[in-house]
Amino acid sequence: MATENPRLSTLRTFLRVTGGYEAACDAVAIAALIAAVALTGGVAAAVLAWLALAMSVALPLRKALTQDLSAPGMASVLVGFGQSARVLVVMAAVVLRAEAGAPAWESSACYALALLLLVERSVRRPVGTSVPLAANLPAGRLPLPSPRVANALFWANSAATATLLGAATLRYPLWPVILLLVPAAALAIVTVVQVTRYRIQRRRFEHLLPEIVAGLAPQFCFHWQAPGGTTYQASMWLPYLERIGVPYFVLVRTPVNLAEVAQITSAPVIMRPGLSDLDAVITPTLRVVFYCNTAVRNSHMIRFPQLTHIQLNHGDSDKVASVSPTFRQYDKNFVAGEAAIERFAKHGVATLREQFELVGRPQLEGVQPARGPIADLEERTVLYSPTWSGFYEDSDYSSLPVGVEIVQSLLNRGCNVLFRPHPYARKHSVNQAACDQIIALLEKDVQATGRAHVWGPQAELEMSVFDCFNASVAMISDVSSVASDYLFSGKPFAMVAVSSHGAEFVNEFPLAKAAYVLNMVNGNVEDLEPALDDMLGPDSLSATRHAMRAHYLGVATSVNCAQPFLEAARKYLRSPGGQQH
Repeated sequence: MATENPRLSTLRTFLRVTGGYEAACDAVAIAALIAAVALTGGVAAAVLAWLALAMSVALPLRKALTQDLSAPGMASVLVGFGQSARVLVVMAAVVLRAEAGAPAWESSACYALALLLLVERSVRRPVGTSVPLAANLPAGRLPLPSPRVANALFWANSAATATLLGAATLRYPLWPVILLLVPAAALAIVTVVQVTRYRIQRRRFEHLLPEIVAGLAPQFCFHWQAPGGTTYQASMWLPYLERIGVPYFVLVRTPVNLAEVAQITSAPVIMRPGLSDLDAVITPTLRVVFYCNTAVRNSHMIRFPQLTHIQLNHGDSDKVASVSPTFRQYDKNFVAGEAAIERFAKHGVATLREQFELVGRPQLEGVQPARGPIADLEERTVLYSPTWSGFYEDSDYSSLPVGVEIVQSLLNRGCNVLFRPHPYARKHSVNQAACDQIIALLEKDVQATGRAHVWGPQAELEMSVFDCFNASVAMISDVSSVASDYLFSGKPFAMVAVSSHGAEFVNEFPLAKAAYVLNMVNGNVEDLEPALDDMLGPDSLSATRHAMRAHYLGVATSVNCAQPFLEAARKYLRSPGGQQH
């Protein structure tokens, strides 16, 4: 892993301790003003003023050239950056112009520029924090201030400041500065009007929100908070929540979640970021709240005891995250099969049996069964779907470090490979490199053999994970909900043992009894070839998979896969207050 340059690290530490980069700009600008007042000649003052101005626009210029500034948010806002330093530069320029004998009236133009710079600071945070509060809800359409207009104000003011400083140091007339003040003033007026309009409309929306939500008459809401790029959690449940057939809304907690989930549902989506913000969406008709992860902010909603809180989770697997004690805070945990309940006892997490409801996996209704014994099939497409490395060491189950070896073995057997890593796989540098190597390997093989491998956007975006199931005859994965879901198809699959091996792995992750286990040891896969020989040939674990399917996934077929979930959800909605007694 690359290490940071010690000098750069020291500089960053210094800037953090002394107040950051803007504080450094201010310090240089203060020195310029002191020099302009105390020294004659003005050379030192001019040099320092130009340096302060350059520093105050350097970082915004870098952001403008390297970052996407089109989306709202503080990261996209340049206006107000280095505002104090630029005001001080204007003051230094006034002193330098006065020493050169400039007429007194010019000071008015300079003070007007300083006033426009002060406007920048007053609109910086309102522009950066103004976000939509709802989607698919006409009353929630708020007119957002434009970051582009606000950033244009920054550049107009900076250009006027530079022109003024040039007039002070090169002794040319001040009329170019006055010409630049006109568009700067127009931009300032537009930005202030936009900010004011947004605040008025937001206050009105907040006042009307309880009435708006009551008008929806929602019987349940779907609470979702997760990092950006995690919409797969919500997208797997939203279609089935819609099929319950009663009014509901989606409750999100961050602007990113609002933007992402609004693209995948037509249901009303309401953002309530804070704890107290939730009061406005609690209506008499609301009975149930569904969750699909264990996000910390879930507890904000769980504090309402009159509601029934149901955890859906976003997959069923033997991962340690699936037995977190946090599941005990929900009134009900909807789980696929008995294996999910046994998992808690196995890990010493005391739970009550009545906290669980067996609902199967409705998402599997489109999964097609195996077309017959794998040895009789001519087409050999194998899905390689590794998981990610998790946030912590004890949840790192990813086989990607040996992924190239696995894929090469499949290629040597003449298989087509469908490569679909976890959406978070590329957040880890080692796994990112492995993904790149696997894709390069598949590209090279396509050129050499013409085989129909699938990877990249086609496998990860255009195809759902269940499309990948249907396109394959076998799968290699890790400890993941993908493995237990694949069990539904009846097709053979292998699991890579990363955290433990042999009997210990099977004991820790019981689903492995139905899988061909590939032990990852010291950067290699042990017994890879014999395991693949069996999986793609006689398939000795066929009966075991069939016996374990109901234990993990319930007894539903692909025809009625969603029915147990829909019936259970409706049962809690029919009960007064959502509670079952």
